[in-house]
Amino acid sequence: MKSIKNGLLFGGLIVLMGVVLVCDIIFGSVRLPLEALWSDDILYREIIYNFRLPKALTAVITGAAISVAGLIMQTLFRNPLAGPYVLGVSSGASLGVAVYLLAGGLLPVALTQSGWGLVIAAITGAVLVLLLVLAVSLHVRQAVSLLIVGIMFGQIAGSLVTILQNSSNPDSLKLFVVWTFGSLSAVGWNYMQVMLLLITVGLTIVFAIQKSLNGLLLGENYAQGLGINITRTRFLIIVAVALLAGTTTAFTGPIAFIGMAVPHLVRGLFRTSDHSITIPGTMLCGAILLLLCDLATQLPADGYTLPINAISALVGAPIIIWIILKNKRTIEN
Repeated sequence: MKSIKNGLLFGGLIVLMGVVLVCDIIFGSVRLPLEALWSDDILYREIIYNFRLPKALTAVITGAAISVAGLIMQTLFRNPLAGPYVLGVSSGASLGVAVYLLAGGLLPVALTQSGWGLVIAAITGAVLVLLLVLAVSLHVRQAVSLLIVGIMFGQIAGSLVTILQNSSNPDSLKLFVVWTFGSLSAVGWNYMQVMLLLITVGLTIVFAIQKSLNGLLLGENYAQGLGINITRTRFLIIVAVALLAGTTTAFTGPIAFIGMAVPHLVRGLFRTSDHSITIPGTMLCGAILLLLCDLATQLPADGYTLPINAISALVGAPIIIWIILKNKRTIEN
């Protein structure tokens, strides 16, 4: 009976994602008729295949990736408020972008003029911070200690970004601030291939360790009694988070609260913490929620677009508050 219910829920989420995906393609600064999806009109095809469809698919990929990253981070730290960026991934990516944009005179001209320069800088910054965290994780037994170390590395990276901002020119500073707003429209077909490859590797790692993740839900001591290698599992989780959160941050900028809120929605919807259910459920719900956020960024007035980071925070923060209040009432009762 439970498997039938889960099957119906998955089917409903897939249909809902399809509907929201179509809506995200149709609605925008210029509203398209539904028949534009299969029309041979050159203008419609140009708008859909070169602008709307890549942006919508980026929302699907990004929403799924950062939500799964948030899920496994909450499992690792057994903390409902852990998110994909607590290990300093976002701060590391921001530092890489800050060095690229705000200290561009120190970099080779070929790199600063390349369209890949911003992406490479963000990935490099995120990877460097994660390598430091990985090195520390080999010597730290407690997950809470690792969490604190990750936050401290993030603070150090944030401080360096502030120093670079203070000494940069206004034009470069504006470019950096725009990047921090987040954007789904900057990912074209050429970028998406690389983005999809890296995220696929990250998701493959997550699916491969889902049994170990279920063991971690019982506590590290119990998991070790089941024969789970805690150090190896923790290492693979950090690598997966680096690929999922680091890649999405590099290509789209930081997107707040989605990775923290979606796992709670999925656990409440399916009434289980089993990762064989919550991982695909989190991917679907994350994709749907970010598509809805992307729809909300499209204002009907003069083609003006709101920052996706601001909309995701406005959507995600109330969800987190509602979850905290709901858990508080449950404990009191």
